[in-house]
Amino acid sequence: MHRSTALFALMLAALPIPGAAGETPIQVMKTSGCGCCVAWMDHLAAHGFRPVGQDLPGGLLVREKAARGVPSAMTSCHTATVEGYVIEGHVPAADIRRLLAERPDAVGLAVPDMPFGSPGMGPESRREAYEVHLIRGDGTTELFTSYPPD
Repeated sequence: MHRSTALFALMLAALPIPGAAGETPIQVMKTSGCGCCVAWMDHLAAHGFRPVGQDLPGGLLVREKAARGVPSAMTSCHTATVEGYVIEGHVPAADIRRLLAERPDAVGLAVPDMPFGSPGMGPESRREAYEVHLIRGDGTTELFTSYPPD
């Protein structure tokens, strides 16, 4: 086998395969018919996660956010759970991977509101600036990642 062909084969083997056993399961609570939530789930699936959506009425979803420790200033349209952490809003898969690798003592991550160009909210090539926040157990937050506008 040619060296570049072997390298290409190794690179292909490292890519996530939908439905593969190595994918990380993530539960996503959302409202029915939310297209940006489904687009965010597609982003996760393309980056090695196995998202499973659960449609909840709006009031129940709001209660779930509060019960899981998401401060009201950090809310967005969907709430997910992965390996004991809460993921609120359009958090990029790379930030979730970093959270799972570093395992900080925290509730989880949040991208408040629905910034244009965040995963599931339009093309990243035209994104507005946004921040990913780490939510601490006491409800305080700190900057986890910052994305400049493109």
